[in-house]
Amino acid sequence: MKSLKTVLLSTAVLAGFGLFLGGKDAFADEQYTVQSGDTLSTIATNFYGYSSDDTINAIVEANEIADKNLIFVGEALIIPTDGTATYTESASTTAAASVQQPSEPAASQSSNTQSAASTQSSSSYSSSARGSEASAKEWIANKESGGSYTATNGQYYGRYQLTNSYLNGDYSAANQEKVADEYVASRYGSWSAAKAFWEANGWY
Repeated sequence: MKSLKTVLLSTAVLAGFGLFLGGKDAFADEQYTVQSGDTLSTIATNFYGYSSDDTINAIVEANEIADKNLIFVGEALIIPTDGTATYTESASTTAAASVQQPSEPAASQSSNTQSAASTQSSSSYSSSARGSEASAKEWIANKESGGSYTATNGQYYGRYQLTNSYLNGDYSAANQEKVADEYVASRYGSWSAAKAFWEANGWY
């Protein structure tokens, strides 16, 4: 009988220890797999509700990331948390992740005076670039992103590697085409001129 009590007591102690460890796991760091269109800034915002140097650096340090502007789709990241942070997908991340295939280019009546920041989200867009202009535009897209609407490089995003401020939170293929046309028309006057500048400088 004594040995049975000893066994039962030992079992109870082990069970209690297991519950203690389980309780600690509830406050363990979160794990997140990088999705298309993610940046450390958007990941921090989705987990902490905001992005700052502190939240980004916490993720960088936890994962020993050498370049905080370079993360890869499918990469597993540890997100430091006290158990209160929960992942909430932002509207911009949803828009970026939903772009899978390039939309059919369509016609632009872009105004040189309309800024990218004021561009409204649209479901379709038609570029006015034709012939050599369309060829120059496609050439730049291939140089900048390999033609991908979801390519990221630090603050630059998409087929034409525009800054997030230009895209104004709308990462759709249609908006990327529209903003790119507006940017080139405003800065260079034509895609051919933009291509010539790119060939001379390695960027546009």
